[in-house]
Parts: sequence; C-alpha cells; structure tokens
Amino acid sequence: QVQLVESGGGLVQPGGSLRLSCAASGSIFRIYAMGWYRQTPGKQRELVATIISGGSTNYADSVKGRFTISRDNAKNTVYLQMNSLKPEDTAVYYCNIIPPRGDYWGQGTQVTVSS
Repeated sequence: QVQLVESGGGLVQPGGSLRLSCAASGSIFRIYAMGWYRQTPGKQRELVATIISGGSTNYADSVKGRFTISRDNAKNTVYLQMNSLKPEDTAVYYCNIIPPRGDYWGQGTQVTVSS
C-alpha cells in the first residue's frame, strides 16, 4: 500500500519562498513519474510540476522559472522549491504519480501567500 505525505506548507509573504516535501512509502519513485498538483476551492486540481525517473522536469506556464521539482530516490522523497511566490499560488498542494491515482492522494499541505 502506497502512502504519500506532503509537508512544508505555511504562510509566506509575496516574493517569499517555501520548500515542500512529499515522502512516499514504497518504492514507487523508481517506477513512476511524480508530480506536484495544487487545488483551490471551486477549481479543479492543477498539475504544476512533473519529474520522471531519469530526472527530466516539466512545469506549468504559471510556475515556470519560479518552481523547481526534484527527487531523492534513496529517500523516496520528492521536493518542490517555490520561489517568488505570488498570492495566486495560494492552494493546497499534493503529490501523486503521473497520471494520478485516486487512492494515492494524501492530505496535502496548505500554502498561503499573503501580506
């Protein structure tokens, strides 16, 4: 059984930075591409960053140049470094495989960007 646990969210001022972590039970990182998703009330969950097992990455246009996804397969952990944060980045952030599995969604971590 796979569990994904997100952490690292919080309240930050515009222009600030946060680093999110996603720890996984099991060795799914060696098999699947991983992604960070985010969701705000009333909107569909949005894929913002992906990383494949070989390390190649891809980003949504809204976060390109500001967010960096990385992975540590030895620690079964995926990270999302978020810089130059904007109020519109406020959301609950989740990690999951690509494409996402419904039974892999964790509780997410809240990121709030506000002055």
